[in-house]
Amino acid sequence: MPGGLLEHSSQPEALLVEARRIVIKIGSAQLIDKLTGHANMGCFHALAADIAGLRQRGVDVVLVSSGAVALGRPRLNLPTTRKLRLDEKQAAAAVGQTVLIQTWDQAFTPHGFHAAQALLSPSDTENRRRWLNSRTTLETLLQLGAVPVVNENDTVATEELRYGDNDRLAARVAQLVSADLLVILSDVDGLYDADPATNPDAVHIPVVDAITPDIAALAGPSRAGTAGTGGMATKIAAAEMAMAAGCSTVITRGDSERPVSALLEGVRATWFRASVSPESAKRVWIAGSLAPSGRLHLDEGATRAVKSGRSLLAAGITQVEGQFDRGSAIRLVDHAGQAFATALAGYDSHECRQIAGKQSDEIEAALGYRRGAALVHATDLVLD
Repeated sequence: MPGGLLEHSSQPEALLVEARRIVIKIGSAQLIDKLTGHANMGCFHALAADIAGLRQRGVDVVLVSSGAVALGRPRLNLPTTRKLRLDEKQAAAAVGQTVLIQTWDQAFTPHGFHAAQALLSPSDTENRRRWLNSRTTLETLLQLGAVPVVNENDTVATEELRYGDNDRLAARVAQLVSADLLVILSDVDGLYDADPATNPDAVHIPVVDAITPDIAALAGPSRAGTAGTGGMATKIAAAEMAMAAGCSTVITRGDSERPVSALLEGVRATWFRASVSPESAKRVWIAGSLAPSGRLHLDEGATRAVKSGRSLLAAGITQVEGQFDRGSAIRLVDHAGQAFATALAGYDSHECRQIAGKQSDEIEAALGYRRGAALVHATDLVLD
């Protein structure tokens, strides 16, 4: 067997049982009837029931859903026999996205919750300021009880600047919301040591603990004739991205009855197990991967609060050093002049100077708007 995998799992289904935040990705091949080009309503309703069950257990769910271009194609009478030009694809996405979000909302409504459309472009997860904005929006939607339904913003995306497939997008979303588990629902039930479509002796791989070159080499191209764009190579790449952020990943079939529930019953799947938690991975990223571009000086009370695990409020700021954007890495300095933490700024340096020392209810009057009470959220800082 290739390096980086285990032939016998130690109940990997526990990753699903223990997860408190899950990103589910489902592709066009599962959602779209390939004969008619219309939505496969059975698949929508089955996954909606699974999401409802997760929510009843107190699990946050973000859904990454393909299907907009495929749903828009027949409505614009675009041919299915050739690859669409970029402008045609953008037009199909514009028409199909409205149908996609309406269909998900229709599936969710009987369970008492609603779909919230969230269209992302690469800059929304690669640029730190926009990353913070995107995260705040998704977090707020979850807090308000909606299910964010994320798709790439294909209407404005260009071939040069796009995720390229929703497997990678799902991994970025998992990083964005610090998910514990990424569930990739596909037309295959996981990873094999050969292509099971052409090799009847292909051996299924149940668990992968590290994505080595041998594991990556097992991926093949996407199958012809499907509505989707991603093959196993994109799924392994997505799993690797998610694992680096402390998020485990599972690949299984999405066309079975209640596909997520089936994982708890031991349905065939491949589990990619992260070796660290999302919190640990984020701390490593903040502490070691970002160059601080400014400093916030704290009074004694704010210093104690931050060191005890609380967020940093404007009232506790005594001085702002440097020029930095929202989302940039900064250093926190205690009342004695000693730097003691690295953090992500919730406001830019100009805003920080305007609200330093003010009470939280004074922020909106000072700025004309309010992003929130915290200049630095407790989850966005690492103590030295």
